[in-house]
Amino acid sequence: MAKRIETWRCAAYPWNCDSMGHMNTQFYCAAFDGATVHFLNMLAPYAKLAQSQLGWADVRQLIEYKHEILAGAPLVVRTTPTRLGNKSVEFLHELGDADGDILHATSAMTTVFFDLSARKSAPIPDWIRARAQAMLDET
Repeated sequence: MAKRIETWRCAAYPWNCDSMGHMNTQFYCAAFDGATVHFLNMLAPYAKLAQSQLGWADVRQLIEYKHEILAGAPLVVRTTPTRLGNKSVEFLHELGDADGDILHATSAMTTVFFDLSARKSAPIPDWIRARAQAMLDET
């Protein structure tokens, strides 16, 4: 079982909330996007990839909303890698309160390794694969 890694932390601000008084879905997406950036940077530093015209492209995201978020809530996203493919990595984000008592939402993601010059997916290099596999093997 892979270890959950903290990838994002913030608070729900009043301007993140809609007319019904809870955080609007666009801000859930922003939290998950920020967590994705940090998680993928742990696998392969963006600066290193940019030198070779390589990067990542999200191809699938499934969000499940579990418990509403009100203004002022301290939030954290923890990410667990779930599968490593030849050209893709899958992971699960869990957005909860900072104390770990409430799970607000999850986002199951699939991201492919991407050749920015050719504009198509590419095999994940061995050095990135080793980092991802180490995360999958943590308990």
